[in-house]
Amino acid sequence: MRWRTILLRYYFFLVTCLLTALEAVPIDIDKTKVKHTQPVESAKIEAPDTGLYYDEYLKQVIDVLETDNHFREKLQKADIEEIKSGRLSKELDLVSHHVRTKLDELKRQEVARLRMLIKAKLDSHQDTGIDHHALLKQFDHLNHLNPEKFESTDLDMLIKAATSDLEHYDKTRHEEFKKYEMMKEHERREYLKTLNEEKRKEEESKFEEMKKKHENHPKVNHPGSKDQLKEVWEETDGLDPNDFDPKTFFKLHDVNSDGFLDEQELEALFTKELEKVYDPKNEEDDMVEMEEERLRMREHVMNEVDANKDRLVTLEEFLKATEKKEFLEPDGWETLDQQQFFTEEELKAYENLISLQENELKKKADELQKQKEELQRQHDQLEAQKLEYHQVAVQQMEQKKLQQEIPPSGPGGELKFQPHV
Repeated sequence: MRWRTILLRYYFFLVTCLLTALEAVPIDIDKTKVKHTQPVESAKIEAPDTGLYYDEYLKQVIDVLETDNHFREKLQKADIEEIKSGRLSKELDLVSHHVRTKLDELKRQEVARLRMLIKAKLDSHQDTGIDHHALLKQFDHLNHLNPEKFESTDLDMLIKAATSDLEHYDKTRHEEFKKYEMMKEHERREYLKTLNEEKRKEEESKFEEMKKKHENHPKVNHPGSKDQLKEVWEETDGLDPNDFDPKTFFKLHDVNSDGFLDEQELEALFTKELEKVYDPKNEEDDMVEMEEERLRMREHVMNEVDANKDRLVTLEEFLKATEKKEFLEPDGWETLDQQQFFTEEELKAYENLISLQENELKKKADELQKQKEELQRQHDQLEAQKLEYHQVAVQQMEQKKLQQEIPPSGPGGELKFQPHV
């Protein structure tokens, strides 16, 4: 399970999905030497979840735009800056009427979805008298002023929002991981407080033993180094390490053959290294930590190799990186078990935050309980009034019958007494 159900995504999802990338340099590969060689049909490769709340809308817009030949041709010739800056969005005015109609419908559906989200949120807070249309302003991936039509402004906003959001995505993942580790430690300490001294010592001893067991693993190669890539070449690709060739390696691991190594293709290269440290069968190995380690490795390689910082590695960038000293003689790689995730001060601040949140939840729970009790009291009061009104009505009927000299009747309508014969 990947961290946070693990969110696979591209930094430039728009670039990699929209562009039909330039053909990679043709490289001859002896397929008979590759351990597992299966043809990859790019059409069958599903785009990963970006983790954005408008992910489905983003994918649908891309799919529709790709059906327009003119727009697709422009995308093939566009560079990343043209896409990011929004200049490419102006080409939307030239797409076919059929495509524009589909985009209009997608936007109306997205606006309707956002309105439902807003309504659900406001209803949960019992807010009334709110301008729902004004609240659409908080969503910056579409133009809320024209909810019926998909315009060049919408494409521009969608590209810029996705780019900005995905730029901060790794930072958010690191922050979430830090919170995860602090919560884990908080819960461990709280559990220890519930134990007597003997049990507490046993748990502490077990914790230290598990920690040492986890740290006892084979040496991890520096991510992106020659040793690390040669290990993938030999153990994953099934090729002779003496025949290691960077060009061939790049071609083999450019899974969708688009001429780039994207973030997911890079992360796949670290699996062998991660397996040295983490095993899902071992109690001492945390798979959430494994995914954080994978993210750290990918970020490190990107920083070293990705010269233009577009979060995609070209063949040229890859080959230049193999010429560096760091590729041949890298420093040692410090794994997470050699890192300190947080300080005691940070943990204390986090625990205070948890305490505040718990108090707030308790306060809301108490308010809800009071509301429940008040509703029950009102219900009981209404039931009592109902019974009282019923009794009054029966008495009035009896009095009316007596006034009309009709013998009073019982519950079943029978006479309460028989007249004398």
